[in-house]
Amino acid sequence: MTDPSTIRVAVIGVGSFGRNHARVYADLQQNPVPGLKVELAAIVDADKSRAEEIAKEFGAMVFPSVDEMLKWTKIQAASIAVPTVAHLKAAQPLMEGGVDVLIEKPLASNMIEADELLRIAGRTHRIVQVGHLERFNPAVRAVLPLVTKPMFFEVHRLSIFTPRSLDVDVILDLMIHDIDVVLSLVNSPVKEIRAVGLPVLTNKVDIANVRLEFHSGAIANFTASRVSTERVRKLRFFQPHEYVSVDYARRDVFKLSVQPAANPDVDSVTGFAMPDIVPSKPEIVDEEPLKAELRSFLEAVRDRSKPVVTIDDGRRALSVALDILKAIQEHSRRTGLDALSTATT
Repeated sequence: MTDPSTIRVAVIGVGSFGRNHARVYADLQQNPVPGLKVELAAIVDADKSRAEEIAKEFGAMVFPSVDEMLKWTKIQAASIAVPTVAHLKAAQPLMEGGVDVLIEKPLASNMIEADELLRIAGRTHRIVQVGHLERFNPAVRAVLPLVTKPMFFEVHRLSIFTPRSLDVDVILDLMIHDIDVVLSLVNSPVKEIRAVGLPVLTNKVDIANVRLEFHSGAIANFTASRVSTERVRKLRFFQPHEYVSVDYARRDVFKLSVQPAANPDVDSVTGFAMPDIVPSKPEIVDEEPLKAELRSFLEAVRDRSKPVVTIDDGRRALSVALDILKAIQEHSRRTGLDALSTATT
């Protein structure tokens, strides 16, 4: 008999990333953290053989649909890792069935579905966390205490092409990670968007460069590509008297601080006194980001508390991402790139 304090979880969609959710839940079941008991109870996937393979590997029941699962077993929480276009279809019956959900990023494929998810969450009083994984990257968590007034960001996310997530463009596939992180650090509405993007290997935007200006005066430049020859995941920002660099892949943070020199060397002509430039590296508490994310989600479920990445956060990141796509489309029309794309497809 299951301990009533145990949170029974399900994974909806066990493709490459959904399988990782199942793996981490199973690990938390076998190696529980203090005060948190979890059981991976169910796997849901339309691909029966894949679902049975994952369920056998991690020890869970298999169901062909969310409705069938809710009919035959009791679940308290679920990860939704189906394609973006199916998020609403998967999440609605879960929330209406009393299940708290973690919805993989992006929250939805359009704002109508995002707002419907928001309404359902409010009506059912369900906890909804959005899977913006980089918020749980140890480097991002370590940089939070260093943030004062970031005014200029330079962000690069370059990836080698893989035939996954091709239901969305590079903005919703890759750049949205960095959009969410920058929005959380700036905490100011977007004032202006300038963007250019191109399809390269698919019929959607595969590479893009974006400039966001915020009402606070901060500026953020983003470059994202899923057709690169190298992998780069870096965020750098400047704030008064400081430069901070975050390497997502290495889970590393480097800071340079400008401080008045103890014995300044003053230029006799300009009167300029060279300050001291002090490098430092904050301590990183390493943890697999997905494990930190799922543990945080389960703690919010257990405590009925606000998740680290709320549904409002997910909606805000999606809204900015979709506005970027509109800016890219407008740039393509203005420059005639849309005609060239049509001619080559």
